[in-house]
Amino acid sequence: MTISLPLVVVLGLFAWGAVKFLGVRAWVVVLVALFGFWLSHTFLAPAIESGTRSGVGVVNGSHD
Repeated sequence: MTISLPLVVVLGLFAWGAVKFLGVRAWVVVLVALFGFWLSHTFLAPAIESGTRSGVGVVNGSHD
């Protein structure tokens, strides 16, 4: 069975788990999310996107 989840849902679950179980403050999660949002509007965005796609491709592997 294959389940397809957007990366933002997975990261959201990690953030929720960090707040719930690791004692990370909610304001830290918001600060990191804002940093990522602002970082996406810089010259580093294409490199981050291609690195993320490559990482997801490695994790998923080929199912041929």
